[in-house]
Amino acid sequence: MPAIVFSNFSFTYRSQAEPTLHNIELTVQQGEKILIAGPSGSGKSTLAHCINGLIPHAFKGAVSGSLALMGKNILDGASSKSDRSVSIFDISKIVGTVLQDTDGQFVALTAAEDIAFTAENDCIPLTTMKQQVLEAAKLVHIEEHLAASPHDLSGGQKQQVSLAGVLTNNVDILLFDEPLANLDPASGTYAIELIDQIHRETGKTIIIVEHRIEDVLHCPLDRIIIIEKGRISADMPPDALLVSGLLTKTGLREPLYLSALSYAGASITRDQQPEHIRRLRLNNGDVGLLRAWAEQETVPARECPQHGDALLEVKNVSFHYPEDPRRQTVLNGVSFSIKRGERVSLVGKNGAGKSTLAKLITGFYEATVGSLSFKAHDMASLSIKERAERIGYVMQNPNQMISFPGVFDETALALRSQGMSEGEVKERVYEVLHVCGIYPFRNWPVSALSFGQKKRLTIASILVMGVSLLILDEPTAGQDFRHYSEIMAFLRRLNQEQGLALLMITHDMHLMLEHTTRAIVIAEGRLLADAPPAAVLTNDKLIAKANLKRTSLYDLALKADIKNPQAFVQRFIDYEEKIRNSKQGGCV
Repeated sequence: MPAIVFSNFSFTYRSQAEPTLHNIELTVQQGEKILIAGPSGSGKSTLAHCINGLIPHAFKGAVSGSLALMGKNILDGASSKSDRSVSIFDISKIVGTVLQDTDGQFVALTAAEDIAFTAENDCIPLTTMKQQVLEAAKLVHIEEHLAASPHDLSGGQKQQVSLAGVLTNNVDILLFDEPLANLDPASGTYAIELIDQIHRETGKTIIIVEHRIEDVLHCPLDRIIIIEKGRISADMPPDALLVSGLLTKTGLREPLYLSALSYAGASITRDQQPEHIRRLRLNNGDVGLLRAWAEQETVPARECPQHGDALLEVKNVSFHYPEDPRRQTVLNGVSFSIKRGERVSLVGKNGAGKSTLAKLITGFYEATVGSLSFKAHDMASLSIKERAERIGYVMQNPNQMISFPGVFDETALALRSQGMSEGEVKERVYEVLHVCGIYPFRNWPVSALSFGQKKRLTIASILVMGVSLLILDEPTAGQDFRHYSEIMAFLRRLNQEQGLALLMITHDMHLMLEHTTRAIVIAEGRLLADAPPAAVLTNDKLIAKANLKRTSLYDLALKADIKNPQAFVQRFIDYEEKIRNSKQGGCV
């Protein structure tokens, strides 16, 4: 009996005229481990919502065709009874979901109580319940934190608690929604290894919805399902898909090591096991092409103007939260500077102190020791409002920053609060909306904008104040490769044409490697490195200390026995820069 069967399945949300899913034919056998990927808006989340019962119980709409889970008819467009006779509670006994935002999944004050929630509702005897909780906690390696509040745990530990809670229900199918979205690189790797361990030890059917394909391929998969415009455009084993060229056509990112091989002129076949750099078998011809390509010099398409004026200087900053009775040090002796026009990444594991540092720079807290200056002026006397006129801060979720229903009014908020005349407000707002590429939407409601357009709107509402430095918290989180590329091209234009300095707090090693010129690495509140990204991601000791992840380009260089792996990684960065420049018609 298959675990999941979609038969000629289509779904249309109640508020839409056209279907989001079209004629889906998909069978997942029991015990399979499947990745569902696709561009933003492709329908992959809708497909996942059908599997876990949120459709039709939370999101209403019209169904045609049928969906069966473990032989039970869940949705049937030909029957008016199927969606009423099978409740979302019944489906939760078959499918367990670990959400992208684990905070929205917690219901108890301690990890143990949260894991026990299902068992409590089933009136399991206390002795049996405690045993079930301990077994599930051990399976996901969270048994040492059972007394802790889930909200006090790291992102990876929160996922472990959520997964343990699902496992106590003994479901047949485990569904993971964007499991890597909020994790640092090392924690993301551990999450994929943990999912693989659960799969091997329990034999459960695993469905992973994620757009970071290379990271998920850290452990083996049976198949990759690509959803595009509501249809299945590919259903293949990983090695077949990776050599088919379909990822690039669909707007998804192929693994970096395969991009490097392609740039070098190598043609990789399915027989060479390209699904992971560890398993990839290079022949002598491939190695020769890689070495020859590595020795070539990359000439940039156009010289980009560089700006040497110092903007932000952080000098020997230490900090502990004033409300903490233990006075535990969060930052310890951190020093660095950012010049006008630089693109800098701030990286490190969850809880390293990155967000705290941003709060100090923006004035939400004052440093316990040390100083911060902007254009050589001490910022200690500046209010949060005064700092906001110099330094902008963009949150990961743009919805948390938007106050007005209309695009124009949202952009004009800061200027109107300064008492500026309406004529000057209109002129400044129109100018910045042109710069951000959303001028055509100036009279639109914010609710009609896409996620990426909302991101641009929040940036526009900051740029209108004439800031010189923009701090961005995970600017590409949750975005597919096409939208990731669009937002980064936009930010690079602001960087080059406006001279805007960018400080990007990120867990995305691709962003760090390809779109920043320096990486500031923090761990346990201390500055570990301030170096070029290629140097950081080829330093195993530094990677281990900061919970980063070694780039597969470095592994490819080692596999091909290239003498200078760091130079090879830099060669890849320079080559991609040249490609971007040629596509954009200059320096972007």
